[in-house]
Amino acid sequence: MTATAVSPQSPTSPAGATATPYLLLDVAAAVERLHAFQRVLPEVAIHYAVKANTAPELLAAFHGAGARFDVASPAEVDLVLAAGATPAELLYSNPVKRADHIAAAHAAGVRLFVVDSHGEVDKVARVAPGSAVVCRLLTSGAGADWPLSRKYGALPGEALDILRHAGARNLDPAGISFHVGSQQRDPRAWDVPVAEAAAVFDDLRAHGFRPHLLDLGGGFPADHGGAAPPLADYGIGIRTAVERAFGADTPDLVVEPGRGLVGDAGVLVSSVIGIVDRGDQRWVFLDAGVFTGLVETLDEAIRYRLTTTVDGPTGPCVLAGPTCDSADVLYEKVPVRLPLGLAEGDRVTFHAAGAYTTCYSTVGFNGFAPLPTILA
Repeated sequence: MTATAVSPQSPTSPAGATATPYLLLDVAAAVERLHAFQRVLPEVAIHYAVKANTAPELLAAFHGAGARFDVASPAEVDLVLAAGATPAELLYSNPVKRADHIAAAHAAGVRLFVVDSHGEVDKVARVAPGSAVVCRLLTSGAGADWPLSRKYGALPGEALDILRHAGARNLDPAGISFHVGSQQRDPRAWDVPVAEAAAVFDDLRAHGFRPHLLDLGGGFPADHGGAAPPLADYGIGIRTAVERAFGADTPDLVVEPGRGLVGDAGVLVSSVIGIVDRGDQRWVFLDAGVFTGLVETLDEAIRYRLTTTVDGPTGPCVLAGPTCDSADVLYEKVPVRLPLGLAEGDRVTFHAAGAYTTCYSTVGFNGFAPLPTILA
């Protein structure tokens, strides 16, 4: 969906300036962040994780600034090709895919796929013959606010067997992929999986294969609640881990930032629709919630920084969304501090919300429309 271009509205504009909720997206800020990645990791191909935010204007700007793309569905393939990318600039990173989706991507020219099982190798060999594959390693997710350690990934020995199987099926066993978890706060989180990847590379070479690609995944943080090191520290951490594990024989390197690229370029603007005192708890209800872009607040994993249009003394509040679903509660275990003078119609802004908000928004659960995008 194309974002609406309007005159920039301040996230703290009086109610009525623009109907809430909406995401205010600054594409220029996202491109500047891409340039920061390119400066910190000059030897690494930056593949933007399209699932973080699919605004066509953003994709076109990233392509123009030299980004490649991490895609996970035929729809995402179509989006980035429409933005000007070529198939050679795409990495299909979904480790478990429908066979017809693999075939569609292959027909569009994609030749690089992530796998993590023998069965997935067989699917790629059957419908995308001659393609290259990288095998995703299992990681712990330690240090990440949103760990990705359960659904995908093979142990190093399993990865070796999977890639040898790929070679036997006339695919190119290109290398290893992994993801250290989203909103990763430890720049040394790459140490262990990079070392494991190097061991798999050595074993593959001993079996006559020539692996050449290491996909370092994403995990780079946005400016959410809680401290995170600067981007430069992640560059140093990754470079050190790769040099230690591979020495002078460094493979081609890829990263897949999503949140780290576009998170800080957007703010989600919402309005208070009600305030209810329930015993000793003050509940603040907003017109944005779990089903309208804020799904990463589930289990209070991602804690957004909040500002409001009201000043004055603050107190602890439970923050909830507008739907009738009891899961639509953003922060309750650890309440947020909001002005006690907050009232219906006042605005609450979620900062660093450019990633995983519009894309996670439902198509209309409980009758609430998907979160729209306004370009700053």
